[in-house]
Amino acid sequence: MPGKPASSTVPLIAAFVAAQMGVMQGSGTFAALLPNFIELWNLSKTDAGWINGIYYAGYLSAVPFLVSLTDRAPPRRIFYASAMLGILAGLGFAFFAEGFWTAMLFRMLGGISIAGTYMPGLKLLSDHLEHHSPNYDHSRGVAFYTSGFGFGLSLSFFFSGIINDYWDWRLAFAISALGPLSAMIILHTSVARPDPKATVVPNTHLLDFRPVLKRGQVMAYVLAYTVHNFELFAFRSWAVAFLIYATTAGPDPTAAAGFPLSPATIIAGAILIGPLGSILGNELSRTIGRRLAISILMFASATMAATFGFLADQAYTLVVVVAVIYCVLQVSDSASITAGAMASAPPGYRGTTMAVHSCIGFMGSFAGPVIFGLILDMADPTGNGGTTLISWGWAFVGVGLVVAMGPFFIHAMASEDRRAL
Repeated sequence: MPGKPASSTVPLIAAFVAAQMGVMQGSGTFAALLPNFIELWNLSKTDAGWINGIYYAGYLSAVPFLVSLTDRAPPRRIFYASAMLGILAGLGFAFFAEGFWTAMLFRMLGGISIAGTYMPGLKLLSDHLEHHSPNYDHSRGVAFYTSGFGFGLSLSFFFSGIINDYWDWRLAFAISALGPLSAMIILHTSVARPDPKATVVPNTHLLDFRPVLKRGQVMAYVLAYTVHNFELFAFRSWAVAFLIYATTAGPDPTAAAGFPLSPATIIAGAILIGPLGSILGNELSRTIGRRLAISILMFASATMAATFGFLADQAYTLVVVVAVIYCVLQVSDSASITAGAMASAPPGYRGTTMAVHSCIGFMGSFAGPVIFGLILDMADPTGNGGTTLISWGWAFVGVGLVVAMGPFFIHAMASEDRRAL
């Protein structure tokens, strides 16, 4: 029956989610071990912000070419080549990183790897879903796939912390390189060939983004995605350091120090359950409409961001609970935003639309960690960011102000063809 999803799409989606989790295994390692590197390499908070942010700069440098190429070349080949680069980035950091500049190099290579796996993987999944079930709303498939990003990142945080605690950081990075290898194996063994071929091929050159940039309903979601990523990656890059500060700033530092879970494990757990927010947020979008749901969720997240940093001197258990809730809320709009951009893509330009979505969107991913670190340094009277409550508070206020712009973009720019959006 047209419009009815094929049951075979369930294992298909599961395979892509597992592959996405694999390629993400090196993504959170540096952030999870950030306090160690600050001490080991005598990094300023701004230096640390740059090493976190360069990962997304690497992503940005490659995503326009690699994702646009999926409209013209097999996405599977792009995914495999980029996964191999992820293996190189993990092993390179493990064996050769010795300080700021070498860390920047291998983190940038890791970001390029994600550029060639995340959205190309989604393009490949979408092609297969439409082949199996044409004319069906595949936003749930998008929601589950994007959840693999968060699940994979949470496992990266978790395993990095455990391996560092029992062995060292070099082994943590070396083991993370197994993730992209597992992703290649999963897709090779679980996703049948041949892959569906595009029915409409763009008649513009590879990096001609004008058909997408001119489409207001696409750009509304792209800009919302940008401020979403600013918040998401500012938090994920600095959350472990914030919780470490909170253990000493609260009323009972002894109890906080004896908390049964380490900060890295807490953030890993929060990120692990976070994608449930994305799935539920997508269901809310299907119920009340995509634009309204995104606006409600982004305003709620902005409000929580503006207060979260000032909670560091409260009971540590409260800080942990709010961190988990905030982590879930941050990603609740993710699938809806990405599905909106894909649904608005001009015919034949889905890959190009995803390239623009990723390229502009991940400018927020790069800027978030860097600007957060700058605010930490600037708001701290000592100039050594992260040593006072006010510096953490204002850094998170800055995040809240940025993400609050998302609903404005959604409603002010998405004026074309409001039907089914």
